[in-house]
Amino acid sequence: MVYIANFFHNISQKFRKIYLNSNFYDKKISKIISNDLSYKPSPHLVASLVKYQKKRFKIEDYIIDEIWNNENINKKDFKNLNSFYWFFNLDLKSSKEKIQMIIRNWIDRNHKYDSQSWEFDLTAKRIIAWLSCHNLSFDQSNSDYKEKFNLMIKKQTNHLINEISKSRSVDNKLIGCASIILVGLSYKDEKNYLFYGLDVLKKISKATLDNRGFPKSRNIKQLIFYLKYFILIREWFKESQVSIPEYIDENIYYLGQGYNFAWQNINCDVLFNGNNISNNAEFDNYLKRFGYKFRSNDYDFGGYYILKNKKICLVMDTGNPPLAKYTQDYQAGSLSFEIISNQKKLISNCGYFNKKNSKLNSLSKSTAVHNTLIIDDNSSCKFKNTKSLYLLNKGLKILKRKVIFEKNYWKIIASHDGYLKKYNSIHEREIEFFPEQMVFIGFDKIIKKNNNNYKFDIRFHLEPNIKLMKTQDNKSILIELDDEGWKFTCENFNINIDNGLYFGNKNSYIENQNIFISGISNNQIENIKWKLERI
Repeated sequence: MVYIANFFHNISQKFRKIYLNSNFYDKKISKIISNDLSYKPSPHLVASLVKYQKKRFKIEDYIIDEIWNNENINKKDFKNLNSFYWFFNLDLKSSKEKIQMIIRNWIDRNHKYDSQSWEFDLTAKRIIAWLSCHNLSFDQSNSDYKEKFNLMIKKQTNHLINEISKSRSVDNKLIGCASIILVGLSYKDEKNYLFYGLDVLKKISKATLDNRGFPKSRNIKQLIFYLKYFILIREWFKESQVSIPEYIDENIYYLGQGYNFAWQNINCDVLFNGNNISNNAEFDNYLKRFGYKFRSNDYDFGGYYILKNKKICLVMDTGNPPLAKYTQDYQAGSLSFEIISNQKKLISNCGYFNKKNSKLNSLSKSTAVHNTLIIDDNSSCKFKNTKSLYLLNKGLKILKRKVIFEKNYWKIIASHDGYLKKYNSIHEREIEFFPEQMVFIGFDKIIKKNNNNYKFDIRFHLEPNIKLMKTQDNKSILIELDDEGWKFTCENFNINIDNGLYFGNKNSYIENQNIFISGISNNQIENIKWKLERI
């Protein structure tokens, strides 16, 4: 059955490729209303999405005729070049005539659909760049150029509308949706673009956000991505003096609460479910500049507990896995936790390797790269490779979830059934913190439905800069965190230091170390107690 399904899928894709490259399709997306650009968005509105270089460059520094003739360019540089986001780093004193010549040359070479230069997210970004950089790309041009420019904007927009439902990436759909809305605002008579874009935006938010505005993927990075685009769209509406749809404000309110909860309240990236080290400080400045302030007094949001005081922050993943279709970046780290001490990461998950269809991507989704219990080297969730994406195949269910958060006593307790089917076992974790003594006490319970024996490990990963040393009596491990010292101990089980890989920085890795407790579970209820204390 799988072979037959793949066969028909491949046939369908071949016919689709022929259709997209046909003159019929080109004529279809070339049907436009001929009107001129009326709203011109300010380039600084896109500042949250663009990586600005410290030094602006002039277009005169480049050989114009050779920009589109580099056949040996790699994929990343090709996408950067064809997205035109490099326009945002051009010196405003650059020659408009030469910049418009670059666009004209691109149009001449790519006036028909091309699978590479018209890739969905690339096309959407190009539209945003061309319209946002209108002072270079459009202003003071002749009527012939303006006609060609307007036609190409709308032709690409028609292509996005045709393809948006077929895009596999929700993030790309949001980028496409934003560009369609921008075209609808920029060409006032093109109400169909605006209405269509808003309708798709509403469907995307309804399908992918839970009732508190947190992404159903439970991905913090995606939450920030959504917030950036919703705010950008709102600013376009505001600047163009078009009434802002109520649901856009509503989504920004809830997404902002999630952003405040997961970042602004702790000012540190927590490495759960696809997150990496980011540069959110720049986005914070953007929010401040445009007058956005968010507040969240919750310590329970999106399936995460975050308990904190002035010195310590404890974060724990106690949420159920998302539905399979939202697990592209989900990691099997249920009941894992992180500890931040005086703005420095004491205990850290290993992060996430984003590049799809790679062994490191698969590895970074496993339970072994999280601070939690592993049975017999198996993850608590199982994934399967689906069209180069590792999506959830067998998940788990959170059975217990409780928190106590008082001034002098914190406690989180949660359990899951991820090991129930294969090992007839429940994993229950309890973490206590005593702020006055600066002591964490953990209890990891393996609760069995029968008396089978197996190996278990509990890992506690650390960032690459942290130093570990085992004491001579082999009963303690000392942790050096800059000017802080911590001691890790465990009753009744062996503790050791092991090497691992840290994926905190996007699409890269470096060696790190982890403390691990190992043993054989012989009892029907195995209670593994460990302690982490400041010295």
